[in-house]
Amino acid sequence: MKIALAQLNYHIGNFEKNTSKILNQIEKAKNDHVDLIVFSELSVCGYPPQDLLEKKSFIEQCEIAVEEIAPHCTDIAVIIGSPTLNYHQKGKRLYNSAIFIADGEVKFTQNKTLLPTYDIFDEYRYFESNDKFNVVEYKGKKIAITICEDLWDLQPIENTFAKNQLYNVTPMDKLIEYKPDFIINIAASPFSYTKIWGRKNVFIRNAKKYNLPLFSVNQVGAQTELIFDGGSLVVNPDGTIADEMKLFTEDYKIYNLDEINKCTIKKTIDEDPDVIAKIHDALVLGIRDYFKKMHFTNATLGLSGGIDSAVSLVIAVSALGAENIRVLLLPSKYSSEHSITDAEILAKNLDIKYDIVNIQDVVDSFDESLKTVFKGLQEDITEENIQARARGTILMALSNKFGHILLNTSNKSEAAVGYGTLYGDMNGGLSVLGDVYKADVYKLARYINRDSEIIPENTIVKPPSAELRPDQKDSDSLPDYDTLDKILFAYIELQKPLEDIIEEGWDKTLIERIVKLVDSNEYKRYQAPPILRISSKAFGAGRRMPLVAKYS
Repeated sequence: MKIALAQLNYHIGNFEKNTSKILNQIEKAKNDHVDLIVFSELSVCGYPPQDLLEKKSFIEQCEIAVEEIAPHCTDIAVIIGSPTLNYHQKGKRLYNSAIFIADGEVKFTQNKTLLPTYDIFDEYRYFESNDKFNVVEYKGKKIAITICEDLWDLQPIENTFAKNQLYNVTPMDKLIEYKPDFIINIAASPFSYTKIWGRKNVFIRNAKKYNLPLFSVNQVGAQTELIFDGGSLVVNPDGTIADEMKLFTEDYKIYNLDEINKCTIKKTIDEDPDVIAKIHDALVLGIRDYFKKMHFTNATLGLSGGIDSAVSLVIAVSALGAENIRVLLLPSKYSSEHSITDAEILAKNLDIKYDIVNIQDVVDSFDESLKTVFKGLQEDITEENIQARARGTILMALSNKFGHILLNTSNKSEAAVGYGTLYGDMNGGLSVLGDVYKADVYKLARYINRDSEIIPENTIVKPPSAELRPDQKDSDSLPDYDTLDKILFAYIELQKPLEDIIEEGWDKTLIERIVKLVDSNEYKRYQAPPILRISSKAFGAGRRMPLVAKYS
């Protein structure tokens, strides 16, 4: 049997485009004499559709799309993903389903059993959990179909299993009773640099456990903050990887089931992948898809001469092209000459249009207007924030006038401790580095400069500063970023209690201060733009903290 995997980039709710992509791949597979072609989870509508699933018209469009695809499935079998109606009287009105089509009609439907309810996933809000198991027979082979459920052990059982499901029992534990010949897994698994090998290891263990070939098709492409990396996988029955499809791009490949069964194809997979390279490619895809799917073309940002805006700009140029970006240099009386020079050098290296708008007159006008109100009071963070907001206002003016989407350049370390100004440097339509710790921003800069100096060396080596007061340095109010990032990772990604972090040998006063900063600045992050997610715990939809809570 010849099996094709179609790893595609879908657009949520764009049924015409999604259906067209699926039909094009079906025709291609038919011309290649393929027996079975497989698409990813909820491929008909795109993943995750969220509350669009509550609209009757949305579900009707899903049904129409399946009906449109079915007549093309002759001389070939097709597996697609779509929500389907639950016709039982009990439970949610929908299932998350894998639909098997052959001979021009739907022959079999397998519903998703394990509905994730952790981090960015909230499937139990919309779908009923499956409780019926079977395999589908096609051309003398029994096929076990799962839906992103081979990843069940990447999260704690108590978070992953919907109620009324048996602990420690996966769908394959049920399906194996029907003696399948191979496993098809359709998935929508987002990229996380902390789980690059975790996903592969789950598939390896499952193929080996059941002694069956495993074909897993993942979605690729970005849906607002979520970035799906593709990397669809074929695993031999002995647990060795037969093949891995491309990362961060669409792909189509054909496999011979007999060869996979015999373990005759074994691919060498890099066990120590370049994580920074993958983060870079994920961010490029995130920006490109956000603009493309929102029908945006042009971008802007404030180029300060610092590391964050420099890295954000290079990534944006890779995603959108230099011709579609125009930036502003916004110096004040506290801006160093080398910051302006570094920003100009980078703009020229990238061949992008830039303008210099000195903000000092704007800041002075605010100071003059507030002189009477602030009479007798010392200058403090208020005046610093006025500078940041002056920059933010000017950037938004350019955005409004020319239709350029403002990219936010704040990093995760700053966002975590509230080192940013609301309605100032936190402005933007999309956050590029909001899930990238400062130490990794430097690594991204080195990666960008791996072949030649694009970002000026001075930008990388100089002490980071917001340049909002004389000789200001980030280290005036924060610990060094290597230290800060380790503490933040333990508290945010690993979700360790304060006491456990202290027991690891950190200074108690420092840990208490950092944790208090994280907790007390939730209100700022609540108002931040969407953040491109590249970790297992990003600020945004996957981290839902109450604003008025009393944190312990």
